[in-house]
Amino acid sequence: MDQGQGGADLGPVEPVAGEQELRPGSRLDRMRMPLARQVVEAVAVEEGVCVRPVALRRVDLATGETTIVPAPCGATLASKCPPCAERARRLRMAQCKAGWHLDDEPLPEPDPPSDEAKELGRLRADLEQARTESEQAGDADGVAEADGLIGQVDEALAELGVRGKAAPDNRERPRRTRSTRRRQDAPDLPRLPVDKRTVGRTYVAADGTAWRPSMFLTLTCDSYGRVLTDGTPVDPDAYDYRRAARDAIHFPKLIDRFWQNLRRAVGWEVQYFAALEPQRRLAPHLHAAFRGTVPRIVLRQVAAATYHQVWWPATDQPVYPSDGPGLPGWDEQAGGYVDPTTGAELVSWDEALDAIGPDDEPAHVVRFGPQIRADGVTANNATVGKLIGYLTKYLTKSLDGCHGVETDRQRAHVDRLAAALRYEPCSPTCANWLLHGITPKNPRPGLVPGRCKGKAHRRETLGFGGRRVLVSRKWSGKTLGDHKADRVDFVRAQLEALGQRPDSNSPAAQASGADPDSAGAARVAWELVRPGDPDAPRREYLILHAIANRQRWRAQLAAPTAVGPPSGDLPSVA
Repeated sequence: MDQGQGGADLGPVEPVAGEQELRPGSRLDRMRMPLARQVVEAVAVEEGVCVRPVALRRVDLATGETTIVPAPCGATLASKCPPCAERARRLRMAQCKAGWHLDDEPLPEPDPPSDEAKELGRLRADLEQARTESEQAGDADGVAEADGLIGQVDEALAELGVRGKAAPDNRERPRRTRSTRRRQDAPDLPRLPVDKRTVGRTYVAADGTAWRPSMFLTLTCDSYGRVLTDGTPVDPDAYDYRRAARDAIHFPKLIDRFWQNLRRAVGWEVQYFAALEPQRRLAPHLHAAFRGTVPRIVLRQVAAATYHQVWWPATDQPVYPSDGPGLPGWDEQAGGYVDPTTGAELVSWDEALDAIGPDDEPAHVVRFGPQIRADGVTANNATVGKLIGYLTKYLTKSLDGCHGVETDRQRAHVDRLAAALRYEPCSPTCANWLLHGITPKNPRPGLVPGRCKGKAHRRETLGFGGRRVLVSRKWSGKTLGDHKADRVDFVRAQLEALGQRPDSNSPAAQASGADPDSAGAARVAWELVRPGDPDAPRREYLILHAIANRQRWRAQLAAPTAVGPPSGDLPSVA
């Protein structure tokens, strides 16, 4: 090799990886080989088996025999368990479809109360009067005795199948009220008496054909500044990150207010199935399927007139720095937080709310943006399935993973929003109130501003601390657990049609809420195998046995002549 002037012989230079075929047995060649655990998890994903199974111990109470059985983890995010997340998404799709186009009311009217329940109601009224008289007379023993008897009456009513309680328990809780006068900058809304119906209007064509359409609605947040096609702001310095953070935190309240206003404007109980996802600019927006039809002009009017006022203390100018030694500290004798310089107690949460006068402005007002989309949908429309899939498209992803962050501009946009959310109060109990000289509600030692554990401060939530899926109470007449039980009942019916007796004592059947046979339920008990248990198997063993069980069950479903229930429980593993 030619060393050149003053050069040194460096020997043969190894080729860069990827320029030619790797040498067999080299480190790079070995690193390209998949791990055995990855192979097992890949097969589990293809078979639809949980990759993070939970070990359950099944105990036969008659013989004392124990076996370890894998149960699905039930995760809803694909980053944790893709099969369980996809199963949860499909269950939500079934829930959405079940209530979107109903012709009849999903819930029946309550049964009339029995004579025994009425007698208990009369006794409850007498006890309430006796408690009031004892309270006015200052007889603490009489109040305590009345409370005990009232609790017994409430328990007796519950045993008779009466839902709820005749009166709430929080008698002494003060209620702080605000003016209900509408803002001058918000248009008025029509208000109609709300009928107790959830089914929309029926339309009849000239040929006598009747149909009952429903709608698909999209609501967005307001603008915080001009953005590019990739969702990043044109001018990051002019982009209102503080308002974006506050809107994201209080967006659930705005959604609730919208449905309340819509029901009052149309005069019937509109039922909805909605899912929240972020736009590319990271602002939350809502997709909703609701039963019945509403004119688009009414939807726009309701959205424009809907707002939510946050009656919290002002947080525009912090009293203390966000970091450093000058933060308020916990004082054991005072039982609260005190000023680091003067030692004076900070203003309590209730005192801070009482200081808000009737002429003061709210700390923040949340509104919808002008972009609203509403489409009519019929039950036999070919796009129903596509819309349900679009509605539940991102349920298996965290909010920050719905849109890929690939460029430095997008990463900087996420960082700025996360920085604005870090020190923004998310609730009355948030530690960030200490920055403004206010002791949070229900204080405790160890609170540090910027380290609140509230869900809204997490980077993956983008400020939204509510639920991803919002379903009204009268949507389908069933809870999510009821829909799970329906799915188990469907599989059980298919097995019985093939001449097989399904295992009603499986953990999946019990978790679904299905009623197992009484003999089996009394014979088998389940308990969670916790870490450190000598019988706790490795996760790989649980996955392998779950895959084997899934293959065996599929074979039994495909073979009508098969005899016996699905088997294949994982034996005890030391």
